[in-house]
Amino acid sequence: MTPGRRSSTFTRLLRHGFTDASAAERLLDSPELAAVRDDPVLLEALGATADPDLALHGLVRLLEAQPGPTARRELLDTLIAAKPLRDRLLGVLGASAALADHLARHPRDWEALVTYEPRDLHPGVAEFERGLAGAADPVALRVAYRRCLLSIAARDVCGTTDVAQTAAELADLATATLRAALALAEAAAPEDAAACRLAVIAMGKCGGHELNYVSDVDVIFVGEAADHADESKALRSATKLASHMMRICSETTVEGSIWPVDANLRPEGRNGPLVRTLSSHLAYYQRWAKTWEFQALLKARPVAGDPDLGQEYVAALEPMVWKAAERDNFVADVQKMRRRVVENIPAAEVDRELKLGPGGLRDVEFAVQLLQLVHGRTDATLRSGTTLDALQALAAGGYVGRADAVQLDDAYRFLRSMEHRIQLYRLRRTHLVPEDEADLRRLGRSLGLRTEPVTELIREWKQHTGVVRRLHEKLFYRPLLDAVAQLAPVEARLSAEAARERLEALGYADPAAALRHLEALASGVTRKAAIQRTLLPVLLGWFADSADPDAGLLNFRKVSDALGKTPWYLRLLRDEGAAAENLARVLSAGRLAPDLLMRAPEAVALLGDGDGDNLVPRGRAQLEQEILAAVGRADNAEDGVRAARGVRRRELFRTAAADIVDSYGTDTKPVEADQGALVDRVGGAVSDLTAATLAGTLRAVVRDGWGDILPTRFVMIGMGRFGGHELGYGSDADVLFVHEPQEGVAEREAADAANKVVAEMRRLLQIPSADPPLLVDADLRPEGKSGPLVRTLKSYEAYYRRWSLVWESQALLRAEPVAGDEDLGRRFIELVDPLRYPAEGLGEDAVREIRRLKARMESERLPRGADPKLHTKLGPGGLSDVEWTVQLLQLRHGWAEPGLRTTRTRQALAAACAAGLLGAEEAAILDEAWVLATRVRNAVMLVRGRAGDTFPTESRELAAVGRYLGYGDGHAGDMLDAYRRTTRRARAVVEELFYGA
Repeated sequence: MTPGRRSSTFTRLLRHGFTDASAAERLLDSPELAAVRDDPVLLEALGATADPDLALHGLVRLLEAQPGPTARRELLDTLIAAKPLRDRLLGVLGASAALADHLARHPRDWEALVTYEPRDLHPGVAEFERGLAGAADPVALRVAYRRCLLSIAARDVCGTTDVAQTAAELADLATATLRAALALAEAAAPEDAAACRLAVIAMGKCGGHELNYVSDVDVIFVGEAADHADESKALRSATKLASHMMRICSETTVEGSIWPVDANLRPEGRNGPLVRTLSSHLAYYQRWAKTWEFQALLKARPVAGDPDLGQEYVAALEPMVWKAAERDNFVADVQKMRRRVVENIPAAEVDRELKLGPGGLRDVEFAVQLLQLVHGRTDATLRSGTTLDALQALAAGGYVGRADAVQLDDAYRFLRSMEHRIQLYRLRRTHLVPEDEADLRRLGRSLGLRTEPVTELIREWKQHTGVVRRLHEKLFYRPLLDAVAQLAPVEARLSAEAARERLEALGYADPAAALRHLEALASGVTRKAAIQRTLLPVLLGWFADSADPDAGLLNFRKVSDALGKTPWYLRLLRDEGAAAENLARVLSAGRLAPDLLMRAPEAVALLGDGDGDNLVPRGRAQLEQEILAAVGRADNAEDGVRAARGVRRRELFRTAAADIVDSYGTDTKPVEADQGALVDRVGGAVSDLTAATLAGTLRAVVRDGWGDILPTRFVMIGMGRFGGHELGYGSDADVLFVHEPQEGVAEREAADAANKVVAEMRRLLQIPSADPPLLVDADLRPEGKSGPLVRTLKSYEAYYRRWSLVWESQALLRAEPVAGDEDLGRRFIELVDPLRYPAEGLGEDAVREIRRLKARMESERLPRGADPKLHTKLGPGGLSDVEWTVQLLQLRHGWAEPGLRTTRTRQALAAACAAGLLGAEEAAILDEAWVLATRVRNAVMLVRGRAGDTFPTESRELAAVGRYLGYGDGHAGDMLDAYRRTTRRARAVVEELFYGA
């Protein structure tokens, strides 16, 4: 071969798409291709394949495998002369190394591609049965199956059939194969065949007439006794036949396997009997079946065995399928199953998953099936097991927007085509997009992308998955808007009845009211209504993910009505990704946050993305600065405190919103895993906010009554949860009031001034207004309610020296100055430190007294009728148990262990563990119980809008508490069991550490 010729051929090969032109030249020079190496028709046809190098290599192997020169010449002559064969054969060889292997093993099977008649273009089950008819054993069945598969692949790669027709042909071939396998099993055991009637029901993609090249074939078996046969014996015979049929298809032989037959969709899965009678199937589905099992039955189709029994099975179960949407938590169950599928994908594969990943095939299939189950109850046109047919019917009925349906149809076809071509290459079951450049190039070219196959493939793939991700959830909600929006009748719309059905399925208790809200929000031709129509389909989905979708939608309407004329409101929700979802979570999580928001709807701006810090609670110094500045601008004390309470309301909303978003999680932000961090964040934020509000109120009262200087120094000491930085949303502010007369001021004048300050502060903080009141409780003062409200530092010193009781020392463990004169606060702490951290610790008498007080409190203070095991404060293992245990450790060892000298429960518990006063496991058990009980109290306040120490009894409120704590719909019982379990363990530790049991 001359250098010139080599150069010319080499260039021509590259131009025709060969990547290894040198190897291709050597193959073209092989003796098998001597007669046609210079034929331009051959080179042109090879260049048109997905992988010219692979096609040429496969052709040479096929020629080498021919039994002699005559057979080789026949193949070459037919190849050059007959374009249909040339396109089919080379197309298959360029797309499938596995089918090239088959042709090399069975070199005459190329002849299956020669015929080109109308019936050959669209074969059905009958044609495939004829193709398999000669197979007398499992090995022959595999060869015949591959021969039929060869013709399907040829039509596919040549574009004779589209992806939906190809999937249908693959399902028909599977049907014919199951029948042939069952016939082989029956021939091997004629006695078993005579004893029973056996029907094979195809499920999944086979049942839906949309099978892949390589996929498990899902089946369910139904058996009955033949005439006058014993039922138990008949079922044993049917089970033997079914098992043998499965092995014929699944086992690996010298010709490989066909595909696994999977019967795990049957009642009870792999734990249940392989074959059941029809009555046994019915009993299971009536009593035990889960939502997903009815969803799976959408695709049930009799394919082999006794046809009458198969039809009886489908006819008997079909009514149950179309009642599945009436089950409790139906939509939540389906959506949860979808999320679980995504969560189980290995992280390294999620971005390459065509089937199960976000924006993949399963998203389309789940959305379509969900809509079918909801609306197929009343519309029989939707009852198709084939995804694309069902999607078309949904669009025709107005259940899905036509434009959305077209986009989803295009995306689904493209993604299925990718899946088919990936599997066709090696005939292996996979749904992962390859990473290798050569594989991506072949894949792209097989889909007609020839200019830059890899770049174009990835771009189109990402574009289609993006479409699916965007539409698959909106698909369910958008037509609800079209049903009420009163737009021009461009297309079929969801009827009012269908909209009501869909809202009921989503969990709306009052669908009629929900439709009225949607109509009010989305009707008309204004820009505002247009933006609402864009937002609402997504918002409805987020509302439905809560325990009270009705409240979420109603609250959204109220906020929208209040801010409807504000230009930034809808723009914020439309343009800032997190704002809309955060708002939906907040509005549907309970009463507290929406109530706070309704009092000043402009606070919705806090929910926007901003710099990511909008929902981070602000520190005490920043809050005090703002509140004091607002008080300084006010004309009088009442206006000043009103401004301070307004800041408090806004910051309470910020804290509650952040807590809800962190507890629920969003599409972009996972649920906060550290429950203790959530509790600390809320406790710290509410405590700082309360301290800042008291500081501002004090400034306002003093300035209004006395100018800049009060006749007495004055400080407030935070007690209880306030001093411990552990306030909840509904907590009062426990304080002590301490004063000390200014130099030269009489004690009477100073005391009068201090009492007036306290009285005015408490009055102003409780004036009815749009802002929540702040209750200031001084009952922990010396002598309790019988004692003076305000004392001088000297009076406290005299009292504590002479009269102090052990419970007061215990209460002082939480004492911390929160507002007022810093020096006076510091001296008060110096005064009480020896009381709360007594030298050498508590004596045994004092320890016994604390234990006696605790026991009396447990028996006397629990509300009548309350379940003690579910009382977060006073119940066993609850807040009181943990706190008294920690405080006893502080009283006994605080003098020697500096880490115990803290007002915060969790810090003291950690310090006690570090000091070896209790084991790490015991500390973890107490901490878990305390955090959980605190979270429950916060949840109750968020959900009900009022404080409570027990779980709600109303089912929606209980479900909302569960949702906040991470439990899905229908799992309130699991939540209560977990609470009892956690507190039971804590109580055991308390018995040992506190009571010395």
